[in-house]
Amino acid sequence: MFLLENKIAVVTGGSSGIGLATAQRFVEEGAYVFIAGRRQAELDRAVAEIGKNVTGIKTDISQLDDLDRFYEAVAKKGKIDVIFAGAAFVEKQMTAMVTPEHFDKTFNANARGTYFTVQRALPYLNDGASIILVAAAGKNKGIPGRSTYSATKAAIRSFARTWTSELKERGIRTNVISPGAVETPMFDDQYPSEDGAAEARKQIIAMTPLARLAHPDEIACAALFLASDLSSYVAGIDLPVDGGLTAV
Repeated sequence: MFLLENKIAVVTGGSSGIGLATAQRFVEEGAYVFIAGRRQAELDRAVAEIGKNVTGIKTDISQLDDLDRFYEAVAKKGKIDVIFAGAAFVEKQMTAMVTPEHFDKTFNANARGTYFTVQRALPYLNDGASIILVAAAGKNKGIPGRSTYSATKAAIRSFARTWTSELKERGIRTNVISPGAVETPMFDDQYPSEDGAAEARKQIIAMTPLARLAHPDEIACAALFLASDLSSYVAGIDLPVDGGLTAV
């Protein structure tokens, strides 16, 4: 028996990194997965890599019309059992250098986008569905250059608390995963050079008890737990998957 047999799942940010690994894991466990992403070429590659029981739909989660079109397409398949809201934008910027454009782009993609990803899905969710939000371990740390990004992830943690209360009559569970640093293209994209990314890896590894970055599939395994009935009595939590970074 597969953990997500005959389930319908939505994965935003599903064309690469953590989202792609999660979509793959969900399909392996019997789900039909709809992945949302902003770039068609990457979506096409992700669909080809997963190979079965998956549909990719070009979607910018900061645009409500895009979200509405996305869910209308999903609804043709059936009601949604799992949402993995993983789409995000990160751009390191010290507070003194933050522009309104940077601020708005970060909050629109992360806080606003995640919020409306869930809000727009509510009519399409099965009772008893699982909502999984992706925050970040760094929201609990004062990391220079992350003031806007970490604030959006703290907002996501707050959303989970409220939605756990608001959706309890429908038996819908909302939980958060807070990854530490993960070996994904997004990690390298934060730094202006390969040397900068290498130095950041070195510093993070030194701070992390497990002394390495995570693999995307390790985050996907945590998502599978929260998506499945294995976590049927788990609601409203913030699950760190960070190698011990924020625990010690």
